[in-house]
Amino acid sequence: MTTSANSAGTAGGPSRRRLLAGAAGAGLAVTAGGRQRARAADLPPLGTYDVVVIGSGAAGMTAALTVARQGLSCVVVEKAPTFGGSTARSGAGIWIPNNEVILAAGVPDTPAKAAAYLAAVAGPDVPADRQRAFLAHGPAMLSFVMANSPLRFRWMEGYSDYYPELPGGLPGGRSIEPDQLDGTVLGPELERLNPPYLDVPAGMVVFSADYKWLALAAVNARGAAVAAQCLARGTKAALLGQKPLTMGQALAAGLRAGLRSAGVPVWLNTPLTDLHVENGTVTGAVVTRDGAPGLVRARRAVIVGSGGFEHNAAMRDHFQRQPIGTDWTVGAKENTGDGIRAGQRLGAALDLMDDAWWGPAIPLPGQPWFCLAERTLPGGLLVNRAGRRFVNEAAPYSDVVHTMYDVHDTDPAIPCWLIVDQNYRNRYLFKDIAPTLPLPGDWYDSGAAHKAWTLDALATSIGVPPTALRTTVDRFNTLALRGRDTDHHRGDSAYDHYYTDPSVLPNSCLAPLWLPPYHAFRIVPGDLGTKGGLRTDARARVLREDGTVVRGLYAAGNASAAVMGRSYAGAGSTIGPAMTFGYVAGRDAAEAP
Repeated sequence: MTTSANSAGTAGGPSRRRLLAGAAGAGLAVTAGGRQRARAADLPPLGTYDVVVIGSGAAGMTAALTVARQGLSCVVVEKAPTFGGSTARSGAGIWIPNNEVILAAGVPDTPAKAAAYLAAVAGPDVPADRQRAFLAHGPAMLSFVMANSPLRFRWMEGYSDYYPELPGGLPGGRSIEPDQLDGTVLGPELERLNPPYLDVPAGMVVFSADYKWLALAAVNARGAAVAAQCLARGTKAALLGQKPLTMGQALAAGLRAGLRSAGVPVWLNTPLTDLHVENGTVTGAVVTRDGAPGLVRARRAVIVGSGGFEHNAAMRDHFQRQPIGTDWTVGAKENTGDGIRAGQRLGAALDLMDDAWWGPAIPLPGQPWFCLAERTLPGGLLVNRAGRRFVNEAAPYSDVVHTMYDVHDTDPAIPCWLIVDQNYRNRYLFKDIAPTLPLPGDWYDSGAAHKAWTLDALATSIGVPPTALRTTVDRFNTLALRGRDTDHHRGDSAYDHYYTDPSVLPNSCLAPLWLPPYHAFRIVPGDLGTKGGLRTDARARVLREDGTVVRGLYAAGNASAAVMGRSYAGAGSTIGPAMTFGYVAGRDAAEAP
């Protein structure tokens, strides 16, 4: 029997709303299933490959490269008019313990340390065999990528693991990022690279690890030196006629260059419509190509690397806590859960659908700003609607948003507010606004930013009790002068000090607010993408609720439930596992009979 996947799946708790939604979805699926079965055999054939890969982010392109270098045929189908997905927009940190790059740099990692740390971070909800698979295959994946693409990598020295105090945690960090890549290796294909989330300043070549120092360039000698290095790199590249790429631009371009060398086609503007099934095995994908539906067949497997569902309002409303929306994410706009829903229609189980790769974000006009250094630098604090602190502002960004949601029902913290003074603004880069320079007027017009000459006036402007805000700032200033945050323990972890000012003593995380005018920035639950998706095993095979395998179907990246569980081991905990399980899926599909 030949069909397309259209049996309805259900997920989440047995609420009346969800049961009704599931019933409605089942009815639609049955109707759509009848139509799809009636015309499946008549769809125009778009070719037959050993493996079909859905999505051209880090997971999909690593999977395709792995398949191709096993001597099999492969095609990548991509919904967007560009390749790279959220990977191309990212800073491209990659968290892979015991890889050859960090070991060569002298990082004191061992398999035992990594296993202990990941177990402590991910917890018992992530099967031990999946954790072992990630740790076992990650280093081999990275070596494979370097051997089969122009990509090279550099250690992000000093970027601590996010919980370095846990067993096996490393204060110096395990994260790496792509080295500089000359975009001319892609020729005209470079024009189809998805643009970055934040443009690098003109004439400069900037790595992710540089931003911590660039934020301090006005007040720190090393910051000024790093800025000069970034400019020197840019000048050198211009003189050599290069198109220098770093961060996610380098990673996506380098993987695409590897696919070109391996002869793997990437079909852009080709969204997935459904998965094709024959005799209970996934044997292809129904896609829209050149505006018309067609069927691309897979002899061995389909690997789903199509990203999360961060831009699907209905799915976010169904699975995630409120308030939530699609305007606060920085994930690629095409990420609407297509691969997850296609797998669910086949009966695949879902996990972690209520979670995301969270981070505090300022909802600026145009797109949100995902806050890293801004909330950690000394001289700022977060307050809820009652005007009180409620969290360690320098904690890992996912933890800050988890806390925002955890307290919101009883002590509303969405939105909350980042409060800073003019001393802070005179010293530090804010987003891409240099110190002392005025902020754009539309930030104020949109309500994302507020400014006032007194704390009482600022409190009135943002709708929090003035007395409470004054009391909170007074208390914070006392703690900052002592250098010890006994209320929320900001600065107790080595991680807290990464995006801080080493010239501030006795605690580089803490400085009092004293110089007017005062500023407030609206903070909402932003994210880099959702982290829930198809449940997979240690071989990246998609599973049903009963643990059986959906034959012929694999998933990696944000289309699958994260191996990190509800936590975040370090910078690159999204991309590192995405590439690793893409590699695992590619190898398993190639070895399948």
